[in-house]
Amino acid sequence: MRLVRIGVVGLGKIAIDQHLPAIEANPHFTLAATVSRSTPTSGIHFASTAELLATAGGLDAVAITTPPGPRYAIARDCIEAGLHVLLEKPPAATLAEIDDLRERASRCGVSLFTTWHAQHNPAVLAAAALLAGKRVREMSIIWHEDVEKWHPGQRWIWEAGGFGVFDPGINAFSIASMIFPDSLFVRTADLIYPQGSDTPIAAEIAFVSPASSGTMRCSLDWRRSAGEEWTIRLVTEDGVTVDLLDGGARLLVDGVAQATGDAGEYPDIYRRFAELVEGRDSQVDSVPLRMVADCLLVGSRRSAD
Repeated sequence: MRLVRIGVVGLGKIAIDQHLPAIEANPHFTLAATVSRSTPTSGIHFASTAELLATAGGLDAVAITTPPGPRYAIARDCIEAGLHVLLEKPPAATLAEIDDLRERASRCGVSLFTTWHAQHNPAVLAAAALLAGKRVREMSIIWHEDVEKWHPGQRWIWEAGGFGVFDPGINAFSIASMIFPDSLFVRTADLIYPQGSDTPIAAEIAFVSPASSGTMRCSLDWRRSAGEEWTIRLVTEDGVTVDLLDGGARLLVDGVAQATGDAGEYPDIYRRFAELVEGRDSQVDSVPLRMVADCLLVGSRRSAD
């Protein structure tokens, strides 16, 4: 497998904490350039993607870790320049943008990888294997955290296209859509909006599925100040309880912890990206974003107290 020269576009918290260490630890990648308006971390740095594409000769791939709004245009330009593209979640602002990028990547013969980091937990993969072919009696998702801890002072999350509480909630959707043994559909969504916000701060969602006749609910809330709760519980028709805790990091079956290993989400993302680049293949999953869009389509809106 050849060495991939990769650039990182966007140097926010997720890039610095996760992408850069994962690239450095993977022998199939070398960090060739970064793009950000902030202070560069190391190596060759550019202020814009246009400057990167005009100047950084020999680049093979990019990881795009900007907010979702500008991702489509950046990814389109990189694909058209012949670069393989990795997209942080959510991969784009709309479903149409993902479809367009998929077609462009296929036409240009490059890889497109829409990453959902929570799906790369070994516990999530084990839960999916355990639930395959099962019928589900009930499902409960609780995804509560403090927005000020994870997005302090960031205004873009409250603007149209910023996702609001669906920014973390889409992680829950990515896990649920992967482990659930059939399609999941949004039946109702109660969306709670802060004053002057285009995006919700909390949501209460009901799902339905051909594989379940029971209650399936999801609670998303960005107002929790006493620590995070990221849990998914499913009870099968034959009485098995499957719990994913800590955002998919830990698996319990009937209350008993399961040994699943801990490869790490982002190291596994770059392991998979290296495989895709080598084979010039793509992995594009738009289901979690579709679930967000469906919540907004059928949701009722009310103001936060």
